Amino acid sequence: MTAAEKRFGHEYDESGNVPLAGYAVLAATFAATAGGLALLARRRGVVLPERVPPWDVALLGVATYKTARLLTKDKITSFLRVPFTRRVEDTTAGEVMDEPRGTGLRLAVGDLVSCPFCAASWAATGFLGAYTLAPRGARLVGAGFAAMTVADWLQYAWTYTQEKAEG
Repeated sequence: MTAAEKRFGHEYDESGNVPLAGYAVLAATFAATAGGLALLARRRGVVLPERVPPWDVALLGVATYKTARLLTKDKITSFLRVPFTRRVEDTTAGEVMDEPRGTGLRLAVGDLVSCPFCAASWAATGFLGAYTLAPRGARLVGAGFAAMTVADWLQYAWTYTQEKAEG
């Protein structure tokens, strides 16, 4: 941890364990990625739509939700999180609860990859970039993730119905 992180981190949070420099690196990476997508679209001559149809917003929103859950909570994707998190517990429906570990950038990435709300910003940016560059492909991939979300809800509904029927 740098001297500035210790000084400013302690002023920000009394524990002093806030990885501010790591967050800054992640924010810069996010901005560079978004800027790179915009530059790529411009170089390809992509004309942005005047508006995005509500159905596309809903589709991309559901796909973003599911992508963020898969990246941050799914057992199968834990191999992606393991350098930055540790397993706290298994929860329901094949999901897990991980907590960030380490210091500095490692802790900051751990915060990102264990938080579905945080990861959703990145997933949404990816989907918007894909939607800008290849709308049909983005809709197709988004439809797949949306179908998985519908399937999840049907699984929950079935389990609930089964539990009610069994008393």
